[in-house]
Amino acid sequence: MHQTLPFLLAIVVLIVLVNLLATKLKIAYPILLVLAGILISMIPSVPKIKVNPDWIFFIVLPPLLFEASWTISYKGLVRFRRIIGSFAFLVVFFTASAVAFFTHKYIPGFTLSLGFLLGAIVSPPDAVSAGAILKFIKIPKSTSTVLEGESLFNDASSLIVFQFALIAVSTGNFIWGNAITSFLWMVGGGVVVGILLAFIFVQALKRLPTNAPSDIAFTLVAPYLFYWVAEQMGCSGVMAVVSGGLFMSNRRLIFLTSESRVRGYSFWESFVFILNGLVFFIIGLDLTEVVTGLTSSGTSVQTGIFYGTIVTGFIILIRIISSYIALFSTYLFRRKMLPTTFKFSTSMNIPLILGWTGMRGVVTLAAALSIPVYLDNGTLFPQRDLILFISFMVIILTLFVQGLTLPFILKRFPLQHLAPELKSEKEQHQDLRKELHLFTIQFIREKYKNNLKEDLFLAKKLEQWQDKLDEATEELYHSNRKELYLELLEAQRNFLIEKNKDFKTDEDLIRHQMFMIDLEEERLKAV
Repeated sequence: MHQTLPFLLAIVVLIVLVNLLATKLKIAYPILLVLAGILISMIPSVPKIKVNPDWIFFIVLPPLLFEASWTISYKGLVRFRRIIGSFAFLVVFFTASAVAFFTHKYIPGFTLSLGFLLGAIVSPPDAVSAGAILKFIKIPKSTSTVLEGESLFNDASSLIVFQFALIAVSTGNFIWGNAITSFLWMVGGGVVVGILLAFIFVQALKRLPTNAPSDIAFTLVAPYLFYWVAEQMGCSGVMAVVSGGLFMSNRRLIFLTSESRVRGYSFWESFVFILNGLVFFIIGLDLTEVVTGLTSSGTSVQTGIFYGTIVTGFIILIRIISSYIALFSTYLFRRKMLPTTFKFSTSMNIPLILGWTGMRGVVTLAAALSIPVYLDNGTLFPQRDLILFISFMVIILTLFVQGLTLPFILKRFPLQHLAPELKSEKEQHQDLRKELHLFTIQFIREKYKNNLKEDLFLAKKLEQWQDKLDEATEELYHSNRKELYLELLEAQRNFLIEKNKDFKTDEDLIRHQMFMIDLEEERLKAV
């Protein structure tokens, strides 16, 4: 442990430095981290880290899903629920099935059960990789919402298929009736467990005299508890974390103070960044051990690379085909979802882009590593080393090939909006600020109309809001003035909450304004 700890600390420092380099080069940092892991693994003196899949499932995955559920737009999920559900469930099942038949036909010794197992492992795209790439490229909000929503739910569907395939390989039997019942319980039970536990957390934090550090600690415990309880009950821990996270996210103003929200945002951003960085670095670092296992099983590296390449190309093709099917279905049956400017002849690049964003990452790694070495009867798990190698090849190839070429493809084929956009994001932002200013001015005039002539602070505040919210220079030492201003900020929050009920307003803009109000409140408390 004394030798491993300095190495782990050095990895964290390396992750930060690689991220700085990636930002400067405008390359997604997961790509450079995998490359760095591969290069470092070739150094003889570097200690070998045996990755326990439970580290990924129980330590890394819950907070990543929880944080993603807090940042995604709930209104966007509702608006694009059909296409998100199609990609998160139907496309995953279609990909797993297609991979099963493809590998059964072209890879010697691969049964359909093993093919389904591999298909479940490589089917879910990773949101971190796509997000790291897309931050350098401007894409329509509708497209990013679909990608974020898909990545939030496809982990659950792929892991459920993985568990069923694992049972089929181990027992040699697969009963459709039991599988469907189990699937419904895993999804439905996971949702119920997540919402129930999240409700308890919200009620407890509303009533307990907590502060910012304790609030952050409770939100850190929440995803682990959701995941563990659901798994103990035979439900999907992923669905529990996602549903619980969405429930708490939409009630953050009820049980968290402005200080907790501001500090929590910084904590979770840093924490999730380190977790993601560790995972992608481990992917590169563990590749040499996977190669060793492949060769010791009697399969050459060249053969493994060939199989990994054709499987990667096949799942990319399947995702693109699925995207075109989704576009055709929307055009035929849900045409009202499309913008009025939508033209089918000029929109053929949309499925291509959606298909090309399917980089693999965290869940693929965890699922592949969780394949047991031995079956229940004590015999070696068939084709385990080859499945591991193919899974790593899929992660690396999708990261490097798709990840490096996606920015150029997006510049070459600009995306249209997937749904009607009444106004641009900039216009929505300007309108929202204008409405907030007008509401604030009206609130001051109506609430404190008798005090405006006597109180210099209120008069100056009114003038500042009328001048588009120039920063106030007067310090608010007077307790009565602080209370007045805090009441004003709370009124602004309530206005934004009501405004957020309008599905025409971008929820990210609402959250940004909320965050600015939280910052203003914290600045006020500090004087």
